[in-house]
Amino acid sequence: MTTLLTIIHVVACITLILIVLLQAGKGASMGAAFGGSSQTVFGSSGAGTFLGKMTAAVAIIFMLTSITLTYTASRKTSGLMDGASAPVTRQAVPAAPTPAQLPAVPATVPGAANIPQTAPAAK
Repeated sequence: MTTLLTIIHVVACITLILIVLLQAGKGASMGAAFGGSSQTVFGSSGAGTFLGKMTAAVAIIFMLTSITLTYTASRKTSGLMDGASAPVTRQAVPAAPTPAQLPAVPATVPGAANIPQTAPAAK
C-alpha cells in the first residue's frame, strides 16, 4: 500500500511541476514560447481555465498523498532489531583489578636509566 502511494505521490509531484511551468505569468504569452502567434495555446477559452483546474486537481492529489504517507510513516513502528532471530543478552562488564592483582613494577630513580637495580652480590 505504501509503495503504491509513493508512486502516485511522485507522479503527482512531477505532473504538478510541469503544469506550473506551463502556466503563463501575468502579462506573458505562452503562445510566443511555442512559436504560435495567437494569445492562447489551449484554445479560445485560454490557458487559465484548463491549467487552473488541472493544477488544483493535481495539487489536491499531491496533498492527500502527502498526508497519507505521513500518517502511515508515523504509525509504523520500525526498529533496528525487528527481524532479529537471536535474543539480545547483556554482557557482564569485567571488574577493575585490585591493587593486589596488579603486577609488581620495580621502582626507578627519576633521571636515572630505567634499569632495575639489583642487589650487590655478597662476598
